Amino acid sequence: MTNAQWFLLVGSLLLVRGLTASMLRRLPVTPAIVYLAVGLLVGPTVLNLFHFNPLQESALLEALTEVVVLISLFSAGVKMPVPFSFARWRTPVLLASVSMTLSVGLVAAFAYTLLGLPLGAGVLLGAILAPTDPVLATDVQTRHPGDRDQLRFTLTCEAGMNDGSAFPFVMLGMGLLGLHDLGEFGERWILVDVLWATAAAIAIGVLAGVALAHLGRKLRGTPPQHKLMDDFLGLGLIGVVYGLSVLVDAWGFLAVFFAAVALRQTELKLAGAGQDSPKQAQPDGVEAKVANACPDACPDEPAPTVSEGSLVFKEHLERLSELLLILLIGGTLFLDSWSWRAVGLALFLFLVARPASVLVGLLGTRTSWPIRGMVGWFGVRGIGSLYYLMYAIQHGLPEELALDLIQLTLIAVTLSILVHGTSVKPLMSRFKRYRRHLPPT
Repeated sequence: MTNAQWFLLVGSLLLVRGLTASMLRRLPVTPAIVYLAVGLLVGPTVLNLFHFNPLQESALLEALTEVVVLISLFSAGVKMPVPFSFARWRTPVLLASVSMTLSVGLVAAFAYTLLGLPLGAGVLLGAILAPTDPVLATDVQTRHPGDRDQLRFTLTCEAGMNDGSAFPFVMLGMGLLGLHDLGEFGERWILVDVLWATAAAIAIGVLAGVALAHLGRKLRGTPPQHKLMDDFLGLGLIGVVYGLSVLVDAWGFLAVFFAAVALRQTELKLAGAGQDSPKQAQPDGVEAKVANACPDACPDEPAPTVSEGSLVFKEHLERLSELLLILLIGGTLFLDSWSWRAVGLALFLFLVARPASVLVGLLGTRTSWPIRGMVGWFGVRGIGSLYYLMYAIQHGLPEELALDLIQLTLIAVTLSILVHGTSVKPLMSRFKRYRRHLPPT
């Protein structure tokens, strides 16, 4: 496709998306499915007007997906409930650690025994596909900073953390393939890639978020009238935290998420709104009216803050990036991309690995069974998986193995868009009928 044709295609999609927003909300599918359908139509699958080669464009795709995931992680962190509670965070922490490890192991075993991949490639594939996606899972994630829904909080918080907790397994897989130094008996991997990189990321993120909250309150005084200044501060925090994390070999994704969490928590604490308000625990009908009346904030939230002021802009960037990247995914696939190996792996991931890892990870918790079932199903895969794959390719993954992993990953992501995108609205509607009977959180 020429540049003019690309402008026409993307511009037309944006116009259609903007003009039919209310209509799309009534459809039983997500907008991501529409973008994917357009990509499949104009790509090699049907009209073959363009073909996006992820192997040849791995550097570009790595950069695009990296930026999109960072923005999405910041948005997710800002929407975490205030105040912080270990009891509330226990479930997503278990999902991002125990369930993540089990999911990587199950996918690695499947890839090694049934797909014939080397052990290192199996571990790498497990790390690529194990984390849930903070970009494509917006329909089941926290909607605004005052959202108190336990299911949406769990899925949002898990997606925010497991994009960082997956990285040690990415490095483990690359190490087993001879592309990364694991140290003798794996001590470097444990000490540096697991312990140091994780602890340093959390520390950098928390310190940076707290520091910006205090500096913003001290130096700016009243919030500026122009929201662009909040956007500058939010994007600046992302850049500084991620850059510093990369320099000290910490996991930047994890650091950005915790920076956003710390920024939001500290701002509201400084504003005297660090306690849960009884008004936020409303029945379903009242909660829906409140959300509809003030979609961008809750009535019991304080005056605008940096974290909240920059949120809308970043969500807009998320949606624009989602359109572009899913369009490119559709443009990568040929008809013969749909091999039984790829489809079988995706089905194993959705129907076995994800549900089993969630059930085991949440053993001993008080999480209700309806929530366990919903969390086990909505393990949406997407942009984050593409980033890990491009990262591995850029760090020396052999071409033949890279092509195999590209096909397996793209089919898993495509099927996730389809099966989760078609099931989210009916399942969430059904779940609402159970919510009145769930134990209080």
